[in-house]
Amino acid sequence: MSAEILSRIEDVLDQIRPALHSDGGDVELVEFDEEGFVHLTMHGACGGCPMSTATLSLGIEAELRRQIPEVEGVITV
Repeated sequence: MSAEILSRIEDVLDQIRPALHSDGGDVELVEFDEEGFVHLTMHGACGGCPMSTATLSLGIEAELRRQIPEVEGVITV
């Protein structure tokens, strides 16, 4: 696992976090696996929100894939 890719993932998540914080939630990077999947845990209001799936796929995953070509997708853990 590349420390450089993990740093880039955290940078993208830091860009997204203010929007999550405004809704009472947060996201935590768990791992970036060898297949290119980012494993994330949603916290706070985002953990149980019915819209968290849309937030992940349309927001977080889309932005990660746009900025980091090595990312194949996002998995919630």
